[in-house]
Amino acid sequence: MSAKLGEKLTIAISSRALFDLDESHEIFVKQGVEAYSKYQIANEDTPLEPGAAFTFVKKLLALNEEKKDNPVVEVVLLSRNSADTGLRIFNSIKHYGLEISRAAFSSGRSPYRYVSAFASNLFLSTDPSDVRAALEDGFAAATILPRPNRSQEATRELRFAFDGDAVIFSDESEQIYKKQGLQAFTENETASANKPMDGGPFKNFLAALHRLQREYTVESCPIRTALVTARSAPAHERVIRTLREWDIRIDEALFLGGLPKGQFLKSYGADVFFDDQSTHCDDAVEHVATGHVPHGVANKLVDLKEP
Repeated sequence: MSAKLGEKLTIAISSRALFDLDESHEIFVKQGVEAYSKYQIANEDTPLEPGAAFTFVKKLLALNEEKKDNPVVEVVLLSRNSADTGLRIFNSIKHYGLEISRAAFSSGRSPYRYVSAFASNLFLSTDPSDVRAALEDGFAAATILPRPNRSQEATRELRFAFDGDAVIFSDESEQIYKKQGLQAFTENETASANKPMDGGPFKNFLAALHRLQREYTVESCPIRTALVTARSAPAHERVIRTLREWDIRIDEALFLGGLPKGQFLKSYGADVFFDDQSTHCDDAVEHVATGHVPHGVANKLVDLKEP
């Protein structure tokens, strides 16, 4: 086992994103830590059901099957469980044949502190506060939303989909849209078409995916990326020129002009989709695994409306 970190695409994921821990979490909320611990220990040989990000993680780890001598990805488990109660999680990992060997159990405290230590490119959790903390520290992070159990086409390809503004790109343009409206946004993007946008929280993750894609031929690459944005012409040009300036390839780009994204994500066959706006996430999660990125002006406005 390599002791070097940072050489692989590394995803840090919480136990509740990987497995369905709703039943045991309800015991924790209603009966407390002691009852929760007794329940997990009593059921430690009973495999947990897959969680919202399980299929995505399984397909991600499958990328290593063709590169057993030099694995290209690693998944690290971050959990608020103790090592004692976490045994059920490791037993479930073994049950499903997931190649996950590194973990941090923080006994009730936030485990996001270990995102940096594990040289993670992405942090996925069901805890919005942990996700916000990771974003504030400069890491790509998203809150994985619960989703209905839906069958999904089994494909070898691992398909990522990203929103643009406040996810791949900064929210500078979205701020104009929110404060001044669509016309001002369009005029700004047209005038700034040749000026690359600043990067958003997922720029570095997208760049890491692109570096991994370059290890394959175009025909054999098992990773596919898509930009799924509410933008439309003429605001598309700045997006294209920005990605060109960054030297990052996007395999597919959907400029939807405000249309709901869910059906398009289903047609694309996304394994996971990341968006900063809750309305888009609520539509998308009916079709694909979805991560909410609580970043940018749209989320600041939501925070202001909360009591």
